Amino acid sequence: MDLRDFYLLAALIACLRLDSALAQELIYTIREELPENVPIGNIPKDLNISHINAATGTSASLVYRLVSKAGDAPLVKVSSNTGEIFTTSNRIDREKLCAGASYAEENECFFELEVVILPNDFFRLIKIKIIVKDTNDNAPMFPSPVINISIPENTLINSRFPIPSATDPDTGFNGVQHYELLNGQSVFGLDIVETPEGEKWPQLIVQQNLDREQKDTYVMKIKVEDGGTPQKSSTAILQVTVSDVNDNRPVFKESQVEVHIPENAPVGTSVIQLHATDADIGSNAEIRYIFGAQVGPATKRFFALNNTTGLITVQRSLDREETAIHKVTVLASDGSSTPARATVTINVTDVNDNPPNIDLRYIISPINGTVYLSEKDPINTKIALITVSDKDTDVNGKVICFIEREVPFHLKAVYDNQYLLETSSLLDYEGTKEFSFKIVASDSGKPSLNQTALVRVKLEDENDNPPIFSQPVIELSVSENNRRGLYLTTISATDEDSGKNADIVYQLGPNASFFDLDRKTGVLTASRVFDREEQERFIFTVTARDNGTPPLQSQAAVIVTVLDENDNSPKFTHNHFQFFVSENLPKYSTVGVITVTDADAGENKAVTLSILNDNENFVLDPYSGVIKSNVSFDREQQSSYTFDVKAVDGGQPPRSSTAKVTINVMDVNDNSPVVIYPPSNTSFKLVPLSAIPGSVVAEVFAVDIDTGMNAELKYTIVSGNNKGLFRIDPVTGNITLEEKPTPNDVGLHRLVVNISDLGYPKSLHTLVLVFLYVNDTAGNASYIYDLIRRTMETPLDRNIGDSSQPYQNEDYLTIMIAIVAGAMVVIVVIFVTVLVRCRHASRFKAAQRSKQGAEWMSPNQENKQNKKKKRKKRKSPKSSLLNFVTIEESKPDDAVHEPINGTISLPAELEEQSIGRFDWGTAPPTTFKPNSPDLAKHYKSASPQSAFHLKPDTPVSVKKHHVIQELPLDNTFVGGCDTLSKRSSTSSDHFSASECSSQGGFKTKGPLHTRQGTRRTFC
Repeated sequence: MDLRDFYLLAALIACLRLDSALAQELIYTIREELPENVPIGNIPKDLNISHINAATGTSASLVYRLVSKAGDAPLVKVSSNTGEIFTTSNRIDREKLCAGASYAEENECFFELEVVILPNDFFRLIKIKIIVKDTNDNAPMFPSPVINISIPENTLINSRFPIPSATDPDTGFNGVQHYELLNGQSVFGLDIVETPEGEKWPQLIVQQNLDREQKDTYVMKIKVEDGGTPQKSSTAILQVTVSDVNDNRPVFKESQVEVHIPENAPVGTSVIQLHATDADIGSNAEIRYIFGAQVGPATKRFFALNNTTGLITVQRSLDREETAIHKVTVLASDGSSTPARATVTINVTDVNDNPPNIDLRYIISPINGTVYLSEKDPINTKIALITVSDKDTDVNGKVICFIEREVPFHLKAVYDNQYLLETSSLLDYEGTKEFSFKIVASDSGKPSLNQTALVRVKLEDENDNPPIFSQPVIELSVSENNRRGLYLTTISATDEDSGKNADIVYQLGPNASFFDLDRKTGVLTASRVFDREEQERFIFTVTARDNGTPPLQSQAAVIVTVLDENDNSPKFTHNHFQFFVSENLPKYSTVGVITVTDADAGENKAVTLSILNDNENFVLDPYSGVIKSNVSFDREQQSSYTFDVKAVDGGQPPRSSTAKVTINVMDVNDNSPVVIYPPSNTSFKLVPLSAIPGSVVAEVFAVDIDTGMNAELKYTIVSGNNKGLFRIDPVTGNITLEEKPTPNDVGLHRLVVNISDLGYPKSLHTLVLVFLYVNDTAGNASYIYDLIRRTMETPLDRNIGDSSQPYQNEDYLTIMIAIVAGAMVVIVVIFVTVLVRCRHASRFKAAQRSKQGAEWMSPNQENKQNKKKKRKKRKSPKSSLLNFVTIEESKPDDAVHEPINGTISLPAELEEQSIGRFDWGTAPPTTFKPNSPDLAKHYKSASPQSAFHLKPDTPVSVKKHHVIQELPLDNTFVGGCDTLSKRSSTSSDHFSASECSSQGGFKTKGPLHTRQGTRRTFC
């Protein structure tokens, strides 16, 4: 007997000696698809395991450990303390677990696992078998959603035709139980035939005679149901085609055939030759063999069927371990609708083509494939559980297991195919430090096949001394902005043990992501760039651990302080500071505060502020950031100030940054409206008697250089419209007719229009005189201008429409006296004057016809020169300045409803002034147009509104605060009333001037609204 035979004999003897005290088996039954944490069993309770040591009588704490492979997804879990078994989150699917096998209801689907009980004094190996019962979680399904059957038209009543059966992965009562024909139309019925194997085959029964010529196709539904709870079902469309007659169908010699073929049969091997006969002749006797619908794709991959000869051959290598039995349904058809059916059962026989398999699962976890044991471990210390198996059957699958050579370890059989690897004697570290041996598994086939598994075991010295640091607290300092990998210090510790127990590795604790530590040398370096502004101090631990089992370790604290560098520029809280101040803010007032920060420390964060480009309009405190004004604000002169501010820190070298500052001057209602149109207080518009109500006869337009609501204007007629003949639009300033003029309305009408802004809390306003001459024509312009000058003496609150006729009579009386008292020279002068005026009138009428709607008429130059001569005789103020209004306090009521009492004198010198022209070049930048009522309405203000009286001969003020505006006498032109809203452009200059002489003025009684204590003129 050689050494190998001796080992085989010893292994066989060990397999027969099963230790019943160490190996026990439990069987549990569960349903598939259970949720997580469902209890399955309790190992100590089910096995009646005691926690009392029989030898010592003391209680012990048992540990239950599931033996599993690394990377496996366990289907159950075992509580290490209580030994309870629960389901896991991995779903137990019976159909997946037992896939590839045909499990009838009486056959069990199960899986096995092993649990060990530790420590060694209480060691037991528990083998657990868990049987998985089926639940109805799959619906039965037909092989195709549409089933086509061909039936001859001469088929006898009660003839039967097979229908492809449905399949259900579930088993037993959860499988296919019932078929039902839907919409059979009383022509067809359904019958169920149960095979000896328990399969249910549906058959279609012909219940009425068929006639293909009348109806060749029938469409129905067939329903299949299982017997589970809840019941599941599915349907398929059954389409029956009525075909012509073929009297005889093929017949197999044997309808049930069973054959055997070895799994190593080569490709092309004949399995069986099927043969069917047909009593017909000719083409009706030509038989074609095909696989039935019940044959799955997997079977078709392994076997080929010759359609002509009926020979079944192997077309792919077989594997009995994968599928042992193949059931093949073959149909023989002669072209008729009823083929013959034969069932072939192919049994794949075993060949010893699989070596044994060794499943090595460690109880003591290995490190890099090596099991480490202490030299003090006792005898029978469990190392691993070994399971051997062979996919082959019978003798080919019988396996023996043994250790290849003599070592202080042995295999203890716990089941017929499972062994425990244990120590068989005390271990000696000084004698042998490492063992490496093979476990051999051999089957009994001819020839025998073997499999080996290598086991490495290393012994370890005892470790009882932890490493000791030379300093328990290590303090360091480092400047920020360091380079990566900067050396900081070397940390060291010592260990009194020897060998690997004295080999020390160093490891950083938490909060040390900015550092790297060499595990062997203890060199501490910076892994990142420090930023003191983010973190000034790092406190973490360093662990020194030896390589003992179990390893011992100690810790030391490390404190790293980061020193500051000037690496941060001052940072303004805003890149652009915006401050808003009122335009009446006094000089040296605080307008805002600049805030700036510096993330550095010490002198590096001391910041000084300065203004870069302000032209000394503002003063900035270099430390507090307070900005004070060095100017008085006037929004109309400058609406905003922009300059840059610089911040410099005290570092070396210093760092700086800049920010923009904008001081926005908010508007105050300190400007009255400025009249743009009409161009003077002596202009007039012709209103023909044919004008219709609602037509525009004149227009008033003004602007206000304030903004927002302070620039929103409102137009009202405060005097001269007591007949209600005219109406002014409060927004646009267009004056329209309210009624059609009558002959009683002929003459000059003077309208006093008040233009007020919507400033808050008090508004400012301006008065303008609008003269409307109601007549069919205005041929004698000089006469009309003379009437206008005479109305200046009429109080503003009195209607001058009725006083135009007396003025005309006085003119005629003066002319008559001059003719009687004058000499021939006067007659000649009058004659020349009349001649010149007639020429001017004729030219004007011709121009008026060609222009068709020109608006304003200017007197000719000759008449203007004559009026200048008359003016020289009149005493008038030497000053050529405009009259303006002095202010008297009054109640702040609406100017529309208050009586007007004042006087305006118009000296000759003033008639040459260009009063009230708006300077668009000096106006603040806006987006409004002169004819737009919406003038910069997005501003607000709060200026008071006051009352005023008109007084003559007051010098002009050059300041802004004016209330009433007198328009220039020479900015006039004449045109039709219907074209006023769109100024005529037929002449080259709308405002061409001709001088006219006038004297006098008008007086009013009563207060007019304006700002209190201010004077206002226009230049």
